[in-house]
Amino acid sequence: MPHGKRKAKSEKSKLAKLAKLQKKKDAPKAAPKIFTKWLMKSEPESRIENGVEMKFSFDDLKKEPNETTCWDGVRNYQARNFMRDQMKVGQSAFYYHSNCKEPGIVGITEIVKEGYVDHTQFDSEDPHFDKSSSKEDPKWIMVDVKYVRKLKRFISLKELKQIHLEHKTNGGPLEKLSLFTRARLSVQPLTEDEFKFILQLEEEDPDEELKEEKS
Repeated sequence: MPHGKRKAKSEKSKLAKLAKLQKKKDAPKAAPKIFTKWLMKSEPESRIENGVEMKFSFDDLKKEPNETTCWDGVRNYQARNFMRDQMKVGQSAFYYHSNCKEPGIVGITEIVKEGYVDHTQFDSEDPHFDKSSSKEDPKWIMVDVKYVRKLKRFISLKELKQIHLEHKTNGGPLEKLSLFTRARLSVQPLTEDEFKFILQLEEEDPDEELKEEKS
């Protein structure tokens, strides 16, 4: 091919690529998915960090004044954004015991105060102190949660994982459960279907289901 034609073709290709990139850039961004149900992790077993007890079980929440506490210490940006942008008063959250011998969901809480500044980021003696944050431009927020009730039975991580794997293979509401797809987050979003499915598990006997699978 003559040099002039190659050059013209090359320029045309570049222009097509630029047009494609501009079109992609100008395309409206998809709106973020809105969640109204949550799973929030806390440690039920004693663990000392920088001289501070990190344990805060579901029973500890019940003992708080008005059975309510601030949910401080979240230091993940995605989890913070969920709390700041989407958590609203009246929404429900599963209370999940983590970093323990048997992790799992133990109860239900309610969001009773929307996002506000987390004071622990300014406390140099707190394990969640963040020297890069300032009172003029705080990085981290918290919400208040209130004890609602214990589930009729404990729903273990092991049981949820088994269902998640089954739903990944055969389809089902827990196939994309954040507990396994965003495992590192201490505050995780749930869809309405995920929340309803997990909630109805409290009415079932996992031992009976195991017997049925073996038979």
